[in-house]
Amino acid sequence: MKKIAEKFLALALRGKLVGILFFLGVSTTAWAAIPIQQWTTQNGTKVLFVETHAIPVIDINVNFDAGSRRDPAAKSGLAGLTNASLDKGIRDAGGAIISEAKILDTFADVGAVRSNSVDMDKAGYSLRVLSGQEQSDRAIGLLSDLLAKPSFPAELLNRDKARLVASIREEETRPESIAARAFKKNIYPSHPYGVSATPETVNSISRDDLVSFHQNHYVANRAVITIVGDTDLNGAKKIANRISEKLAVAKNDLPVMPEVKTTVAKTDSIPHPATQAHILMGMPSVKRGDPDFFALTVGNYILGGGGFSSRLMQEVREKRGLTYGVYSSFSPMIQKGPFLIGLQTEKKQADAALKVVNSTLDNFLKNGPTQAELKAAKDHLVNSFAMKMDNNRKILDLVSMIGYYRLPIDYLDTWTDKVKKVTIKDVQKAFHQKVIENELVTVVVGNQK
Repeated sequence: MKKIAEKFLALALRGKLVGILFFLGVSTTAWAAIPIQQWTTQNGTKVLFVETHAIPVIDINVNFDAGSRRDPAAKSGLAGLTNASLDKGIRDAGGAIISEAKILDTFADVGAVRSNSVDMDKAGYSLRVLSGQEQSDRAIGLLSDLLAKPSFPAELLNRDKARLVASIREEETRPESIAARAFKKNIYPSHPYGVSATPETVNSISRDDLVSFHQNHYVANRAVITIVGDTDLNGAKKIANRISEKLAVAKNDLPVMPEVKTTVAKTDSIPHPATQAHILMGMPSVKRGDPDFFALTVGNYILGGGGFSSRLMQEVREKRGLTYGVYSSFSPMIQKGPFLIGLQTEKKQADAALKVVNSTLDNFLKNGPTQAELKAAKDHLVNSFAMKMDNNRKILDLVSMIGYYRLPIDYLDTWTDKVKKVTIKDVQKAFHQKVIENELVTVVVGNQK
């Protein structure tokens, strides 16, 4: 039986199993609602749970308000280093240290797969393990310990700092990374969203900084646990309690983040010897949960999110051959996330490409989409929505997002209906409010001029 279960897990990790589709009732036209159950533990941890027995696997994700926006200004990179150090060592109940090698070996012995992540809003740790076996208990116990009692060994911190500094120095030579950093800095000039780690800020981080950051942010009453997989409600509650009960409970609120300020249109040209000019254009635009989200999603598919069918691709690439690819996107966050248009082009064509991008965007803002474009966009978004939930990992990510950003519990159930209801006027109104031409910042790395 163990070998059969391991085979199922291996297939699941490669995305080969599609049994989850049958659990969801997915077809090209309809699917059943995803039954998300939610509760709060005694320690104040929010929990969301989706029960599915399609494969013998449990996926767990734990998110904290510990993203890079919480970095002290002079120690940018602290959130990332803290998160990366969670599984470098654990202090057990007797005070002994469980080493990084032992932690990794234990996860490997029980066939568990773990990962960590940090973005501007949050930091998290994920675990995938076989269900219904003694091994799963070992993996979940280890997860709860590394979240609650990391030892932060100084020698491994120094190793990770050296690696991060080397990575940053390499990024500082790559045009795409230079453009991304400059874009963040320009659209968030006085907000933590705009700050990037540097060798100097990373080198200033000490073990005490990690300990303090962990104590302030990795706490039960600011955590969101998401569980998807082969267990029942009682089993999910045991898992959630096991994780939550070991975490400390914060008594004070975190500092309030500054408001995202309005940008002023500007162009930041940065010399670079690359043959291609890397261009990013955008502004702070939309918060997670904004009622305009669905109109923006439909409109963005038409403008630059729909691949070769989008207007930007048609105008900049297909008609004029000024780029291999151009795209647009909205990235909602706790505070205003960016609207972005991005492309690469030959240096000598950068000005011409930018002119076409601006004229295409201007036309879209003035006139909106056509009825045919609107129908094609909505049909694609509705018909492809099921593929966003065709395995446990995708469901885990979506439900984690719902929990962390406090979206309605029926968010996935109503998603396609809200897309279907979007009109041309809705798109025009949403874009007029969220994309302001005289607030757009443009970054060009490698402009011939």
